[in-house]
This record gives sequence, C-alpha cells and structure tokens, in this order.
Amino acid sequence: MTDVFLCGPWALSRSLGILGLGCGDDAILPEGRLAAHNSAVFPVLDRSSEEEIAGVLTRADGEAWDCITYLAEVLAWRIVARFIEGRKVQAILPAEGPAACAWDASDRAAERTEIAAEAIEEILEHRSRMEARDLQGRLAMVYSRAAARVAARRPAPAEVRTDTGIDTVEQLTHETPHAGFFLTQSYELRHPNFDGGMSPVVRREVFVATDAAIVLPYDPVRDRVLLVEQFRMGPYGRGDARPWMLEPVAGRVDAGEDPAQTARRECVEEAGVTLQALERISSHYCTPGCSTEYFHLYLGLCNLPETTKGRGGLDSENEDIRTHILGFEAAMHLLETGEADNGPLVLSLLWLQRERARIRASA
Repeated sequence: MTDVFLCGPWALSRSLGILGLGCGDDAILPEGRLAAHNSAVFPVLDRSSEEEIAGVLTRADGEAWDCITYLAEVLAWRIVARFIEGRKVQAILPAEGPAACAWDASDRAAERTEIAAEAIEEILEHRSRMEARDLQGRLAMVYSRAAARVAARRPAPAEVRTDTGIDTVEQLTHETPHAGFFLTQSYELRHPNFDGGMSPVVRREVFVATDAAIVLPYDPVRDRVLLVEQFRMGPYGRGDARPWMLEPVAGRVDAGEDPAQTARRECVEEAGVTLQALERISSHYCTPGCSTEYFHLYLGLCNLPETTKGRGGLDSENEDIRTHILGFEAAMHLLETGEADNGPLVLSLLWLQRERARIRASA
C-alpha cells in the first residue's frame, strides 16, 4: 500500500471513487496554493503564495496506484515525496504556473470541478489501450467531451415531450470499442416505453463528439454573408463527388468556454472577422439517432466590406480554409441549387431570411 496525498479535483469524492480509493482524511500541505489558470480545467501550483494546499490523505493499493501514476503522467502532474504529520507520503501536485485567483476546492458544484471529474473518468478508461504520452495530445478533446456531458445535465424543456428522465434507463453494458480523435461507445440498455412497460434489450453504438459553436457572419448594412469552404471527412466517407463544403464558421466549444465565446474566437481564427454582436438561432442535436454532437447556432453581425474569396484557418490545426463573401440573394440561391447541403447553413440562411428585415432596420 502507498500513502498518497491528493488535492484539487483528485480529492473529490467522485474522483476518489473512480481511482478506487477510500474517502481518506483531510490534510494540508505547506506547498503554496492551488490556483485557477484562465479557463483551464485543472489547477496549477502557485508557490508565490504562503497559503497551504488542502487535500486528502489516503492509501492506494497496487491497482489504484497504477491509476494514479497513469493519470499524473497524462496530466503532467508531479509525484513528490513529502512528510505530513510525520508520515512519509507521495504527494500528487500540479505543475507551477501563473494564475489570477485561488482554485476553490470546496466548491464541489462548480462547473470546472465537475468537468475535471468527468475528464479523470475518461482518461482512466483509456489506460488499458493508450500510452499516457499519446493521450496527452488529445486532452483538449477529452476536456471538451467532459464539458459537453456536464452541460447536458441541465434539464431541457419538456412541455410537449415526455419528462421521463435518464435515470429511468436501465444500462446493462457500456464499452468503448474505438478511441481515436473521436470516440465510439456501445451500449446495451432497456428504456421505458410509452405504454408503461420496458423495451427489450437495445444494442446501439454512439459517435461521441463535442459541443460546437456555429456562426454565420452577416453584414446587415451591405447585406452580405461570409461562408467558409473546406474539405470534410463526412462527405468524403459517404463517397460524395465533391467533398468540399460551403458552411458557416464553426468550431469546438473548449472546456470552460461559453459557446458565444467560441463563436467569436472561431470567426477571428477561420475568417479574420471580428463580430460586433451575436444573435442566437438555436441549440440542437445534429443527429440524435447516433451522435452526441450538439450545435449552438448563431448569426454574427459584422462588417464585410469586400465580395471576394479569401483564406482562413490556423496552421497549427492544419486548417485549409477558403472564405467566400456573398450578397444575400446569391446566398439564398445556394438553397435553390442545392449547393447549400448541410444543416447549419440551410437553417442559418432560412432564419436570416425570416429575421433580415428586423436586423437591417436596427443596423
């Protein structure tokens, strides 16, 4: 058995359970303080502070210790020997870094804390199939998926549909047959039927993606929209003769980021456009029959002075993007010809058609 000091998200009761540990005893370590770094999911260590780190002291058997060391390597946390109350322990501590405020470990309802616990669970699910160094490069996706799961727990309206909750579903098995940039998860379950009984055992696979922010940049003064064009794997995998798509600007909602922030950031990164204001169009699942992907769709008000083609995207993300600025009528013509053939673009243009007079009148 190994005596271990855990702090931050590691010390939450849910995380301790995931790691296969008991609740442990409260303990403190005079090492500085845990601090929040921007929107990061996990805290950093601020040694400039004279505060103490609150955590828990517990004991780990071989399996739990293997989980701890794997998680520490993935997250780049350090394992250091320390003495607490005269007892030699292995302390699991984050890397040092700048921070604006203290990380509040006592706030167990905080969204950042929930996301961290979700991330810990997913990371450990990969332990038997992926080296820690390989998973490190995929942490942004892990965090975004964790944030999506936390966001999904907020109750949605149920004025017409049934208000039957997820807790009524009987899950029999849950596996992850594929873990790459995206995940595929398989389930065996039974769910309540509308007649009051339970369904037979259903076996299904789910494509696990992240939440995404999608925004159609629109200049209400010049009555123009901006579209991006890029190669897309979905059409390619279907065998589409032209797998380059015209779309609104879109991007993954990073953990700790509001979808509206993502929309503004992606407009700068993909199209070099700074938005003046956002109008929410909808929030919706794109393919609820088989995918977790969830879209936050916006119209972004901005200046688009030139009707031309341009380039966008980040080299660091291997993005090869061409931008198109079209007048409103030319954009609507894409609906008639069928060149607008993805849901977000079709929905955005139809919504703009409905709201255009109002938006232009207030510009």
